[in-house]
Amino acid sequence: MAECVRTTLNPSHFLLHSTKTPTQNPFFSSISSFEAKPNARKYPKISLSVMSSQSQSQGQTQVPSLEALLNSGRKEEVFASIKASLHNCLSETNLQLTVPGLKSKTRGKVRDIYDSGDYLVLVTTDRQSAFDRILASIPFKGQVLNETSLWWFNRTRHMIPSAVLSVPDKNVTIAKKCSVFPVEFVVRGFVTGSTETSLWTVYKNGVRNYCGNVLPNGLVKNQKLTANILTPTTKAEDHDVPVTPDEIIERGLMTQDEFDEAREKALSLFEYGQRVALERGLILVDTKYEFGKSSDGSILLIDEVHTPDSSRYWISDSYEERFQNGLEPENIDKEFLRLWFRENCNPYEDKVLPDAPEELVCELAWRYVFLFIIPFSLCKIYTTKNVNYYYFLAGANTRSNLAKCFLCIIIFAVTEEDCTRSHGFPRMVSILKL
Repeated sequence: MAECVRTTLNPSHFLLHSTKTPTQNPFFSSISSFEAKPNARKYPKISLSVMSSQSQSQGQTQVPSLEALLNSGRKEEVFASIKASLHNCLSETNLQLTVPGLKSKTRGKVRDIYDSGDYLVLVTTDRQSAFDRILASIPFKGQVLNETSLWWFNRTRHMIPSAVLSVPDKNVTIAKKCSVFPVEFVVRGFVTGSTETSLWTVYKNGVRNYCGNVLPNGLVKNQKLTANILTPTTKAEDHDVPVTPDEIIERGLMTQDEFDEAREKALSLFEYGQRVALERGLILVDTKYEFGKSSDGSILLIDEVHTPDSSRYWISDSYEERFQNGLEPENIDKEFLRLWFRENCNPYEDKVLPDAPEELVCELAWRYVFLFIIPFSLCKIYTTKNVNYYYFLAGANTRSNLAKCFLCIIIFAVTEEDCTRSHGFPRMVSILKL
């Protein structure tokens, strides 16, 4: 499988380099089943794994820490690698022409889906979609989406099973076949957005009952809702259409029992995702989930989970102050690209769209990689005035794994308050035997 993908994607430069990916990630040992098979053909990809001390002793190249990645010099280097890969994106695949057993291809907005009879082969490409259209191709995006989803699938297995069977390549997932519900479960925690179906767009146009949710008067853009809400959509010919729970049942899209279970799972997944994001200094603003029904009648989580494509993320530490001052939140998602197209064309009606500026494409590629690294590196983001600094979390549930890893802690003490906070770090390092 990897060999076939390699004929399509052959970037000449890569963001981070590693000679080998460990077969067992010390941070997430249970995710080992998602690693590429030993006999899979290797080809260059972004290396985003945390390397263990054992790997270091075997002479493997250390993946740079998040701090090293985020300093200005490193970011310039990353941007250069992204720029060099702009014309080597994985924008199209045709595995059915070269891989025996693949019966057909379905081209989605981002994923190419192949039917192999007993299971599906999903290739996550670098295509960038919004407004129900393809806007651009973003270097390394497909890998980031695929691996981010795998991380979350693994973390939420206690809540709901997924359709994932194996991952023979960083852009490829082998999944169980299931009957997909024609409903996207969009969960929102804030009044925001710029698309026609976004909560802020419909709210400012006077809608006060949206997808079965009664909204009070007086809300302003980017305001936090008193409780998370579900705003499901269903697929029309070329766009998503908001739908109420009653309409879903009346139209036979789901039974009442199926909808109730999926709704409960979606709200629980979102609440859990918000907690995990907040631990890392992020706000999970909204997201969408898709579900399917397996042959044994169980409901499965499918497609993707909490990725930069399906979700909106803000920096939590600066949100309140910026909201009070009427400023847009600091975000790590594709919203800025959406806004550029809204300002420069009519993305819903214009037959031909302008090309996305190269600098915006590079910035979006950087954000995808950045957002992926945060959960995998167990890092938390803080902002103190205009200074960003980062440190590795060391909660009780991670200490045993942290103690096994080669870990570098860098402290940026900018103010007296920062210095005071940093006094406890040496003791933490001593306890963890780092």
